[in-house]
Amino acid sequence: MFSDVSMYFDAMLYHTNPFISTFKQFKNILVTGLWNMAGEDYKQVVIVRSDLNMSRGKIAVQVAHASLMAAFEAYKEHREWFTAWWESGQKKVVVKVSSEGELLELYEKARQRGLPASLVRDAGLTELPPGTLTAVAIGPCPTKLVDELTGGLKLL
Repeated sequence: MFSDVSMYFDAMLYHTNPFISTFKQFKNILVTGLWNMAGEDYKQVVIVRSDLNMSRGKIAVQVAHASLMAAFEAYKEHREWFTAWWESGQKKVVVKVSSEGELLELYEKARQRGLPASLVRDAGLTELPPGTLTAVAIGPCPTKLVDELTGGLKLL
């Protein structure tokens, strides 16, 4: 149903060139609102190790790796979660932990609960030794499920 609404507005955009940005904004607000009215909110949480003292660029790359890997898993294994998350704006939050142990514990808990999750091991080409665990992404999935695991973590 929501995909139909999105396609309708996409078609409308092609016929109203002068106002494309306004209509795109309206479409995004409408589609997001419809998903929220359906009662579920979806997000992805990426967890990064703060004890590695990675540069900002390195952190950005590790977050991107984790996010994409978990999103592809959700696309394959939980298509309805992926679609809802995608069409509602791909909400993401990046948080931190201070050790490899904490990172692995969250990854394992996500796996045990059947949530899409990815674990990033650095290739060791720049700042870190090969195989260093740097980040985990959980979701996209219903917000309430990921918040049970990550709700108490501090933002990066």
